[in-house]
Order: sequence, then C-alpha cells, then structure tokens
Amino acid sequence: MSFVTPRLNRLFAADGRCFDVAIDHGFFNESAFLSGIEALGEAVKTVIEAGPDAIQLTLGQARHLQSVPGPKPALVLRTDVANVYGKDLPRTLFSHAVDDVVEHALRLDAACLCVNLFRIPGEPEVHEQCVRNITRIKNVSDRYGMPLMVEPLVFQPNAEAGGYMVDGDLQKIAPLVRQAVELGADVIKADPTDDVSLYHKVVEVASGIPVLVRGGGRVSDEEILKRTKDLTRQGVAGIVYGRNVVQHENPRGITQALSAIIHRDASVEEAFEELQAAPVGV
Repeated sequence: MSFVTPRLNRLFAADGRCFDVAIDHGFFNESAFLSGIEALGEAVKTVIEAGPDAIQLTLGQARHLQSVPGPKPALVLRTDVANVYGKDLPRTLFSHAVDDVVEHALRLDAACLCVNLFRIPGEPEVHEQCVRNITRIKNVSDRYGMPLMVEPLVFQPNAEAGGYMVDGDLQKIAPLVRQAVELGADVIKADPTDDVSLYHKVVEVASGIPVLVRGGGRVSDEEILKRTKDLTRQGVAGIVYGRNVVQHENPRGITQALSAIIHRDASVEEAFEELQAAPVGV
C-alpha cells in the first residue's frame, strides 16, 4: 500500500470515483471569478449539503469546510497562486506555491493538494515555475503521505483568445498530462478535449493515475450533463467542476444530478430529471 492511499480513500468514494467541487477561484485576483462565491461561507455550506466527495479551497478559506462538525466532503487544498487568467496580462507572469503548504495541509486535515502545470504560449518561464512548484511540493508531500493532484492546463494564445481560454487540442493536453504523471502526480485534473470522444487517449497516457476532468467555463445544463456522461464512458475517475456548480441557479440540484452520473451511472435524461425535481434554494 502506498503511503498516500489512506487519504486517497477519503477523496475517492468506494466505487473509485470522485466529484470535487472547486471553490478556490478567489485566489487568482479576477473579479469575474467571484460570481456565485462572493459570500463564500454560504456557497460552501450549500455545496456541503449537496454532498460531493470533495471541495477544493485555499489556505485562507478552508475553515468554511473544516469548521463544520460531522461527516463532510474531503478537503482538496489549492497550493499555488497565479496571475495568468486576465484578459489584459500583466508585464510579468507568475505561478507561486504557498510556503510550507504540506504542513498547512496536515494542520487542516486535507485529503489532497492541488497544483497547476501551465503550458502558456510564449511563457516558458511560467512553465518552469510550475515544474519547480511540483517538484518541491512532491518532495515533502510524499514524506507525509499527502496526495498531490497536478492540474495540467494548456492555454490558447492570449492575443487570440482575449483572456483565459483553454486549448482542447489532444496533441497538447496529452504530453502535458504525461509530464504531470512523470513528475509524480497521484491524481490528474485535466481539461476535456475539444473532441470528447478522444478523451480515452488522455486516460491512457496517464498510465493508471486517476484522471479527474475540469469543468471550465459555465455552459448549459444539457451540455455539462452530456459531456460528463460521455467522459465517464471513457474511463475517467471523476470530475472537478467549479463555475458550473457555484454559478448555477441551483448549485445543490446540479451537484446531485452530476453525482448521479458519476456514482450511479445515471443517464443524461435521468440526471436532468433529478435536476428539474430539485428544489431551488434549499
């Protein structure tokens, strides 16, 4: 048994799958990312009540989850802050990891850490910073049995995309995922490919490391449910969705609908019916 297994068993349900709700967007100093989470304590409370497997938070906001008594979702602790998401990029880009983040994670009883691995056109220095972050954290996280989730993230050129836009090209995602695995990732959190039917190739290149798929920007209920179902058919271990949950008019309902797909293998139609039947604001 690996030293990280006990915490991974808290992150993943008995069926080996995980639904992690990311609510760490405020870390990145972008006003657009705050929509739906302005009152973070209330947002976290709503998501806890919906019952996902994990909630992804930052050092400064983990208290909203970990102060709640009794059974609750596992904590995934965001380790790094970056300034790469705006429409108008600053003169110098960075991705910096929190000092002594493994110690913080242990004190907060986290089940997993999450760290970025950026591929940004024309910004190799940011990629180098990410690699350094991963290797430094991995050196300590292994020592204490703390799993490390690496988030390979391929950007489109900012001048073309007009801000933070991911690139769904399989030929760019796959090698970055493999690099994350080679660097020692215990879990992968990666973008969907433009052609979702090709995602089994991402799972394959991860070489047995569980892959959770990012949700990205807000899309329609029909699209996010269908995409999630299509991904589960290709061997992914789960999802990490943020804005498609916290910016939804019914965060609890969409969480339960997505959980039905992830954990009960519900059809898109069954999940949509569950969402439609869920009370809003409860």
